[in-house]
Formats: sequence, structure tokens, C-alpha cells
Amino acid sequence: MSLFIIALCICLALFLFIVELFLVPGTSLAGFLAAGCALYGIYYAFVHLGTTAGLITVLVTAVLLVLTIIAFMRSKALDRVSLHSEIDSNVANEDAKYVEVGDTGVTTTRLTLIGQADIGGHIVEVKSADGFLDAKTPVRVTRIADGYIMVEKI
Repeated sequence: MSLFIIALCICLALFLFIVELFLVPGTSLAGFLAAGCALYGIYYAFVHLGTTAGLITVLVTAVLLVLTIIAFMRSKALDRVSLHSEIDSNVANEDAKYVEVGDTGVTTTRLTLIGQADIGGHIVEVKSADGFLDAKTPVRVTRIADGYIMVEKI
């Protein structure tokens, strides 16, 4: 009966540890219960079966824990719950369709490298090629690349 109780505690601890590690990440009830079950199984082995059996239980528990983690990671269980889609899109800059290279305008906010400007009647986000620019500074669009509208002081 003692071996059954120890085996039950260790198996329950392994199951709860896998639940904690892969299904409910973070410090949760499953992690505390896993540690409690493992410690109680080891304690029970020391008290009822002796020091040698207790040390063997500690060793077997550690080996089973490592083997269980390896087996679970190699199984297809994680593939079924993992996300397989990839993000292959980028943020479209709608402002770039209203502005062309050479257009002029005036900054509406202070450009601390990036800010807003009124170019052709549209308020757009721009990036300064000249460093910091104050509000109400006349600017010209020098290029449009990688979603940024680059401007310089006129």
C-alpha cells in the first residue's frame, strides 16, 4: 500500500507539473499542487520505507520529471495547441498616398524626428531629415520610404 501511495503522488505530481509548464503557464495552483504531491510522496517514502527508499524516490522522481518533459516536448501534443500562422503583413501608411516627393507644407507639431505636418491639406505623420523642427516650420517632402514620409526644412 505504501508503494501505491508513493507512486500515485509522484504520478500526480508529474501530471500537474506538465499542466503547469505547458497548459497554464505562470505560478498557479497546478504548480503548487505538483510540488506538494512530489514532496509528500518523497516524505512518505522517507517516513514509511526508510532513508534508502526515500533517496531512491528522490532520484526516481527527478529522472521521471526530466523524462516526462522530454517525452511531452517530442510528442505532437504541443503542435495541436500551438499557433502556426505567420505575420507576413506590414502596417500600411495611408498618408503616403496623399503625398508625393516635392510637395511642401508646414509642421503642425514639433518634429522631434517624428511628428505631424500639413501637406497638401492632409495632416500626415512625417520624419525629419534635418533633426528637430519647431511647429509652423515650412517643410518639403524629400522621399517616401518604408512607410515614412521624410521632410526637410525649406
